[in-house]
Amino acid sequence: MLRRLAIRDFVLVDALELEFSAGFGALTGETGAGKSILIDALALTLGERADPGQIRAGAARSDISAEFDLVAGTELAVWLGQNDFDCDGGAVLLRRVVDSAGRSRAYINGASATVAQLREAGEYLVDIHGQHAHHALLRKERQRALLDEHAGLAVLAREVAQSYRGWQTAAARRREFEGRSAALAAERDMLEWQVSELRALEFEPQQWEDLNQEQRRLAHAANLQEGVEAALAELDEGENALRSRANAQFERLSRLLDFDAGLGDAAQLADAARIALDEATHALRRYADRLEMEPGRLEQVDRRIAEILDLARKHRIAPEQLPATLASLAARLDELAGLADGGRLDADEACARAAFFTRAERLSAGRREAASALAARVCQLMENLALAGGKFEIALDNLPDGSAGGLEDVEFRVAANAGVPPGPLARVASGGELSRIGLAIQVIASSTSGAASLVFDEVDVGIGGRVAEIVGRMLADLGKERQVLCVTHLPQVAAQADWQWSIAKQGSDGAVVSRVDTLTPAGRIEEIARMLGGVRITDKTRAHAEELLAMRARS
Repeated sequence: MLRRLAIRDFVLVDALELEFSAGFGALTGETGAGKSILIDALALTLGERADPGQIRAGAARSDISAEFDLVAGTELAVWLGQNDFDCDGGAVLLRRVVDSAGRSRAYINGASATVAQLREAGEYLVDIHGQHAHHALLRKERQRALLDEHAGLAVLAREVAQSYRGWQTAAARRREFEGRSAALAAERDMLEWQVSELRALEFEPQQWEDLNQEQRRLAHAANLQEGVEAALAELDEGENALRSRANAQFERLSRLLDFDAGLGDAAQLADAARIALDEATHALRRYADRLEMEPGRLEQVDRRIAEILDLARKHRIAPEQLPATLASLAARLDELAGLADGGRLDADEACARAAFFTRAERLSAGRREAASALAARVCQLMENLALAGGKFEIALDNLPDGSAGGLEDVEFRVAANAGVPPGPLARVASGGELSRIGLAIQVIASSTSGAASLVFDEVDVGIGGRVAEIVGRMLADLGKERQVLCVTHLPQVAAQADWQWSIAKQGSDGAVVSRVDTLTPAGRIEEIARMLGGVRITDKTRAHAEELLAMRARS
C-alpha cells in the first residue's frame, strides 16, 4: 500500500509530506482546495504525462516522491529485480522531478528510470479512477478494454491486436504485388543491373583518397624525376658531391681529435650529417627506381578514377557515397525479391491470418465467459444503487473479418427501468444513471485488480442521499481488503471512511497554498457537518454528522 507522499512545489502545494494509513480514507474539503491536486501528484509519480504548468508559481521545479510497501516474491519485486532496481528493505520509492522547461526525470529506489518504467511499476501499485471515468465508459474501445482487464485478458488482447496488424501487413504486401507486379519486375531488373554494376566496381571509401593522392604523384612524375636526379647529382656525383665533401670533413675532424678531445661534439655532429646524407642518397635512388618501374601506372589510375566518377554521376552522388548507395539498393532488391514471390506472399498472408484467428478465438471465448459474469455483478450492484429493475448486459456483436480488437464488437447496454429493452449505454443512460452504473463497474473492476491501493477521485458525482451511503459502504468493504483513497464531496461517503483528511487553502507569504489536516473524531464531526450544512453549521447539522459516523461504527 501507499505509505508516504512527499510533494514540493506542485500547483498550490509548496512543501507537504503525508503518511497514509490502511483501510478506507476520505479526502474532503471545499471545491478548489486542492484535493485532486494530491491525486494528480501521485499520478505523476506513476508515470502520467508531465506539464510545466503544474509547477508552483515562482518555483524552478516540482519534486514528488511516493513510497509503497513491497512484499518479497510478488510480481513487482520480481519486476524490480529483472530491471536492476534495488528491491531490498520492504519498500519501493517512485520519484518524479519536472522542471520549468518541461524536462522530466524519473527514479525508482534512487536509480534513474524511464517514465515508461514508472508507469509499468505503477500498474502493480495503484489503480486510479478519475473524475471523468464515467464518460470514458461511453466509448466502445474503453468498454472493450474494461471487459478484457476484468477478465485478465489484457495481454491476450494486445497479442490479438499485434497479430491482426501482422495479418494486414502481409495482406497489403500481397495486394501490392498483385497490383504492381509488372512495375515491380521492371524495378527489380533495374536494381539487379545497378547492384551488379556497383559490386563489380569493388569500391571502398578509403580507396578514393588513395587514388587521388597517387594520381597527383604520378601526374608530376617528370618533375619528381628531374628533381630527384638533380638532388642525386648534388649529393653523389662529381668532385664536389656533398657526400664526398662531408666524408672528407669528418675524416679531418677525426684526425684533429688526437690533438684536442674538445672537438668530439663537432665530430659527432659531422658524422651524423655524413650518415644522413648517405641515407638520403639511398632513399632517393630507391624512389627513382620505383618511378622508372611504373611507366603505365598513371594511365591505370586515371582509368580507375574515371570509372568511379562515371558511376557516381549516374547515381548523382559523391564518390564516397557509392558504398552506402549499394547497401540501400541491395536492401530494396531483397525486399522486392520477397514481393516477387506471389506464392510465398499468399502463404505468409494465410499463416498470419491463421495466427490472428487462433488467438482471437481464444480471446472471444474468454470474453463470452467474462461478459455474463460481469453483467450479473453489475446488475446486482445496480439494485443496491437505486436502479431496481434495471438491467445491464454486455453485447458481443460478431465481426466476421475481425479487427484489431478481436472477432467481436463489445458494447455495454443498459435498461434503467424494468420492462424497457436494453440500449447502448451512450444513448440510454442519464447523467445520474451513468454515474451509478459507472461506479458499479469501477468497484467491480477494482475488486479484481492486483493493485494494493485504489484511488477514487470524485467518482461519486451525480449521486446522493441513500445511494451515497451505499456507495460509502461499498468503498468501506473494499477498504477491508485494499487501501482505498476517495476524494469526495458527499458526507454519506466520507462518514464511512476509516480515516479522513481535510484539505483547505490558506495564505502564505502572499501566496495561496494547500494545507492538509488529519482529522480527529471531533474534527470529523465538524468537517462532515460542514459538508452537510454549508456555510452555517448548527447543532442540528453536528448531530446529523455524529449520527452518520455512529451509523458507520454500528455497521
